[in-house]
Amino acid sequence: MSGLNTVKPSSDIRICFFGDSFVTGTGDPTYLGWTGRVCAAIDKPVTHYNLGIRGNTSVQIESRWQAESSLRFPSDCDARVVFSFGVNDARIEQGKPLVPTEDSVACARSILTMAKAQYLTLLIGPPPVDDSVMNSRIAEISSAYAELCADVEVFYLDTFAAMSQSSYWMSEVALVDGAHPAAAGYEAFAKFVSQWSVWQDWFV
Repeated sequence: MSGLNTVKPSSDIRICFFGDSFVTGTGDPTYLGWTGRVCAAIDKPVTHYNLGIRGNTSVQIESRWQAESSLRFPSDCDARVVFSFGVNDARIEQGKPLVPTEDSVACARSILTMAKAQYLTLLIGPPPVDDSVMNSRIAEISSAYAELCADVEVFYLDTFAAMSQSSYWMSEVALVDGAHPAAAGYEAFAKFVSQWSVWQDWFV
């Protein structure tokens, strides 16, 4: 993959993280979530903007990310965006998904296509929750996002399988509220992201 997904040198790295409650870090008593942890582990200065909103779907993120990122990126900075969403799309309300998979993928395509034309861009996949029905939907969305990212040439990290096997993530999700972990769960998620070679290459 090339173009704007190739790192450009700058001393002013700014990263906007867009997403839902998992980006916000809901449930973490340290208020770091995974985004704060992955940025704290970087060995160079980074300006970190957590722009997660609890309950947001891909549709809502599509409607706001451009305005919110433009306010935080001066023309001379090394601007980067990281998206992570999909769990709320999978929620069942009145007997049907809040956002059908095809609509979720369409929103993700619009977001990623526009983002990569302007900024370094990554998509972090949705994690599992303590609900088998929702997890089937989340797994479906995650797989669809992986195919989409291959098509639009944006790097994608599938977190669903890894976090499904993480005792820290799954046990804390069950104990906290059925969806969100506490500190150890977010630490496991952050470690998984930090060990991703694509993420590491961003800061070489």
